[in-house]
Amino acid sequence: DIIGRHNIRNKAELEDLLNILASGIGTLTNPSKLSDTFRSVKRVKISAATIKKYIDYLCDGFLISSVMRYDIKGKKYIDTPSKYYFTDMGLRNARINFRQIEENHIMENVIYNELLVRGYNVDVGVVNVIQKNRQGHSVSKQLEVDFVCNKGSKRYYIQSAYTIPDQEKMQQEQNSFRNIEDFFKKIIITKDSPKPLYTEEGILTMNIYDFLLDSRSLEW
Repeated sequence: DIIGRHNIRNKAELEDLLNILASGIGTLTNPSKLSDTFRSVKRVKISAATIKKYIDYLCDGFLISSVMRYDIKGKKYIDTPSKYYFTDMGLRNARINFRQIEENHIMENVIYNELLVRGYNVDVGVVNVIQKNRQGHSVSKQLEVDFVCNKGSKRYYIQSAYTIPDQEKMQQEQNSFRNIEDFFKKIIITKDSPKPLYTEEGILTMNIYDFLLDSRSLEW
């Protein structure tokens, strides 16, 4: 339908782009980076402007969603790069012949889709911080929050972590939250948590199944 509606002459380019996006769901990218990928991997020259046009077609056709980054402290949007998620994970998996069944990325995409179903506007959060490096020098660093979810006066910050094998990983997931200077709810969704659990800092960890099976789970 997309090829016919937009009179796309080079069908292979669009299909290759869709395959690349399907292989990197939840990865920050932009048309310029994708153009470089075509040049280095496919040995094909395709302009960033053409790729942007193709991405717009895929979004308009509801095959994928483009998610912008939001500077939480600066309260402004960052134009590029963005993340891309698939509207139908079954179609995504079929598109790449059921290869690359990476459960962590699939879970992230499923959470994103469920948030849309529940009526939230969803962005990728960025938290700019100053941290000490190993040499003791202060360096600027960007921490990420997988999803900033807004609906009316409600806001939730959500991290998707398929598995949290140790305390170091848990600290990593919580680090972004600790640098957010507001009091909106902060949630980690994982496969590992047997039951909902709050930390002393008020961060909720919940199981992916609990999240999906209860439409009010974010309000626990």
